[in-house]
Amino acid sequence: MLSIRDCLDYCDITDDEVALVAEHEGIPDAAAAQVVCGLVQTPEGVLLLTNFMLDLVERANECGDEEKAAKAKSVCARFMADHPLTH
Repeated sequence: MLSIRDCLDYCDITDDEVALVAEHEGIPDAAAAQVVCGLVQTPEGVLLLTNFMLDLVERANECGDEEKAAKAKSVCARFMADHPLTH
């Protein structure tokens, strides 16, 4: 049986990326891991995940939470580097 860690490693995603999606969607990390693993397989899914993360950066900035915004921005930048959008 595959663990969540196996899925994350297979899909080349991090715990931090999953945590951002879980926060954005208001779902548990285990459910977010499954969502992310599925979405990261397509360009449209990568775009959607990128938008989720950028939305959290914007929300944190609007709330004045600079630390949270910086962390989300860093996670998003890594995700975008690991999963570049091809046009």
